[in-house]
Amino acid sequence: MAAERTLHHFPLDPASRQVRLALGEKRLAFQENHVRYWERPEEFARLSPSGATPVLVDSDGEGELVLCESRAILDYLEERYPEPALLSRRPAERAEARRLLQWFDRKFDFEVGGTLLHEKMEKRLLRLGSPDLAALRHGREALRAHLDYIEALLQGREWLAGQRMSLADFAAAAHLSVIDYFGDIPWRDFPGVKTWYMKLKSRPCFRPLLLDRWPGLAPAGHYDDLDF
Repeated sequence: MAAERTLHHFPLDPASRQVRLALGEKRLAFQENHVRYWERPEEFARLSPSGATPVLVDSDGEGELVLCESRAILDYLEERYPEPALLSRRPAERAEARRLLQWFDRKFDFEVGGTLLHEKMEKRLLRLGSPDLAALRHGREALRAHLDYIEALLQGREWLAGQRMSLADFAAAAHLSVIDYFGDIPWRDFPGVKTWYMKLKSRPCFRPLLLDRWPGLAPAGHYDDLDF
């Protein structure tokens, strides 16, 4: 029996986007259930103890497996469906990819995404009023520092963790893509990052992300443009 998968996610959640990119790159079909996580739906809470998206339910005829948290889901997909591999077979490159996964999910999210997305997205969803201009300025300054770091990495590498695309690239692209949805990335100032992002943006696995829209949250005009 063919596997049946359902991904419970919020389209503009960077963690959810990482899983969607991995599923797409591995050509694993799945159904989608959009979760309004801020409303703490009871049905979703039974699946996710933390209340955080994403959750992947994978059923292959032998049973149903409920997987919570993006890192656990990504590890599962890489082990359960190893081709195409999204981690290098070289130990040093695998370690670097995992380091960068941690970097974007913790440091980048704390210093950049947690500020910009709270001000531009969560405040609207939660009806908490207008964005705080000082917080936006602080988040944009932190974003530039991170873009400088990515630019430096790419000067000596084809992809973020080495010579082949990996989960590190998906993590970075997932976080940056949501910020780009709101038009806050100064692409002109970071040509290496822009070229790298354009390569990812043109991949088939990325196309569903470019179609994402959420009521009341319109994307920047260039968001779905491959030649932005």
